[in-house]
Amino acid sequence: MGSSPEAPLLPPQRGGEEAGRCRWWRGGASWAAATAEAGRLAALGAPMIAVALLQLMMQLISTVMVGHLGEVPLAGAAIANSLTNVSGFSVLMGLACGLETICGQAYGAEQYHKLALFTYRSIVVLLVASVPIAIIWLFIPDVLPLIGQDAQIASEAGRYALWLIPGLFAYSVAQCLSKFLQSQSLIFPMVLSSLTTLTLFIPLCWFMVYKVGMGNAGAAFAVSICDWVEVTVLGLYIKFSPSCDKTRAAPTWETFRGIGSFMRLAVPSTLMICLEWWSYELLVLVSGNLPNPALETSVLSICISTVVLVYNLPYGIGNAASVRVSNELGAGNPDGARLVVVVSLSIIICTAVLFLLTTSKESFQVFLEAVDGSI
Repeated sequence: MGSSPEAPLLPPQRGGEEAGRCRWWRGGASWAAATAEAGRLAALGAPMIAVALLQLMMQLISTVMVGHLGEVPLAGAAIANSLTNVSGFSVLMGLACGLETICGQAYGAEQYHKLALFTYRSIVVLLVASVPIAIIWLFIPDVLPLIGQDAQIASEAGRYALWLIPGLFAYSVAQCLSKFLQSQSLIFPMVLSSLTTLTLFIPLCWFMVYKVGMGNAGAAFAVSICDWVEVTVLGLYIKFSPSCDKTRAAPTWETFRGIGSFMRLAVPSTLMICLEWWSYELLVLVSGNLPNPALETSVLSICISTVVLVYNLPYGIGNAASVRVSNELGAGNPDGARLVVVVSLSIIICTAVLFLLTTSKESFQVFLEAVDGSI
């Protein structure tokens, strides 16, 4: 295995007793191995679900506060959130997913010095990508009327997006720092930063929206401030925590080498994330062309934000599985990676079936009540 950043991270597969234990489908210890892996996934996935819920609460709280300003400010914030998600945040999250793969493998291969190098490299890429995204956001109030959006809503959306721009660069750094910690199974600092951010966001958003009088732009500015708070908390943890002693390193000029190899992973990851994310956000954008755009956009935005709560469980398990798979592959243990995939898929399928049965029961009861009322 070479020492260059572009060299494959996978060492030869290990043999012996440990490899034999990983071939769980060939021996009698299959259930024991699967149960142990399920425990590891739960230990990783539960904090990740908590992080996702805490971050989602910021969006829900800002939506509630802006909703008290009226339909037009809420519709403007909803359109701006959807457009900025489509054109910015989804792209940056997808680019950061490339870091998740290589950092996880480097950690599994015990190439600890490479984690900081890969993280600095991804920060550079995401910050550069943030510049054209910020420029696009400046023209949102001019573009929205061209695609049939109400001019007043477009103006509110433009103000909201404008105040999100400072947080765009913080979001880029935060995504990279989160992947750096996540690849080492250090989830507690992510929970801590999200909890700290949410605790600050609630009074700050209220103060900016109602006391300062910024309207929906105040909510966006509060988000930007809290994004930088999250970066600060994560950065301080990485700087001073003993848990990061082996992976912490100062930036060097080597950061700017191998960007092409990083992009070969980051671009497909971006396409995968964006195609999934855009399908929901485009619904909100299209709703702006309905007969009552202010009402329809506001209601649809609230509904989608609520539905997203359901996706946090598979999202957390999926992230945990991604960490475990990359760690096992980096350690040269493909059998262990297969075990992770099978166990995580089993957990997700079981939870999906349980949720389906629950919602189907509720829907059936509503249907019966409607039939009884009509009779």
